[in-house]
Amino acid sequence: MKHLLKLADLSREEILSVLNLADQLKYERKHGVFKEYLKGKKLGMIFQKSSTRTRVSFEVGMYELGGNALFLSNRDLQIGRGEPVEDTARVLSRYLDAIMIRTFAQQEVEDLAKYGSIPVINGLTDYCHPCQVLADLMTIRERKGAFKGLKMCFVGDGNNMANSLMVGAVRTGMSFSIACPKGYEPDKDLMAWAKENGSFTLTRSAEEAAADADVVYTDVWASMGQEDEKAKREKAFAGYQVNAAVMASAKPDAMVLHCLPAHRGEEITAEVFEAHADEIFEEAENRLHAQKAVLCKVMK
Repeated sequence: MKHLLKLADLSREEILSVLNLADQLKYERKHGVFKEYLKGKKLGMIFQKSSTRTRVSFEVGMYELGGNALFLSNRDLQIGRGEPVEDTARVLSRYLDAIMIRTFAQQEVEDLAKYGSIPVINGLTDYCHPCQVLADLMTIRERKGAFKGLKMCFVGDGNNMANSLMVGAVRTGMSFSIACPKGYEPDKDLMAWAKENGSFTLTRSAEEAAADADVVYTDVWASMGQEDEKAKREKAFAGYQVNAAVMASAKPDAMVLHCLPAHRGEEITAEVFEAHADEIFEEAENRLHAQKAVLCKVMK
């Protein structure tokens, strides 16, 4: 595993290998064991989009693994003033052992990997969010024991989360259903891939998508950079809230996940959120363990 650019690049075996290592690292941390697997290693963290969980989990993760993390915003790098990404990649490759980037365009992540000579980790793009979905898969396996035979349902915008969740579900043997308004579907190529390689359903009904689901997932209606579309999106997604009616369609022991931040009263009711808060915040914690595993994998 050289990079983590998108989840579709990883085989089922590679995903499970990351999850197994994440479980081990979580166990060690819970028992006060901190092994310096990455002693002396340096991670550059490029943030063109702000973050809570991504920054803290990667920074803490590198510290716990014995390495160092450098926070690099647009104000800190010439890339924010027009330096070509290929030049940035070649320069940073001479200083660092790996790069994590949280940005807008997927192509920027791909170019960093193409022109650099060190591992690149996608901390989020508008296209996908592989780090989050690895933590989601880790949480599902902790709670459900296995993936095969489970149904994951996503309600809301067919955004980067939907794209990556679809890949993660199909890769691990889960069926995947999504309910979203017309015009807000996930990536067409990924939907075609999911249909060919697993069980995939697209519907306009949240209750229909959630029928007999083991996992119900949602995300904000307006993601970062879409603030000017807030009113339009609130209208479009009015019928796509994870609420008591939707949960009544799912299995009685269905778990609820949310990548956070959550807007209670919009994509999810406060009642459902609080009823499943333990799962959601375990999911948030697992960002740390899953990303530590990714760091170990790409930096050997």
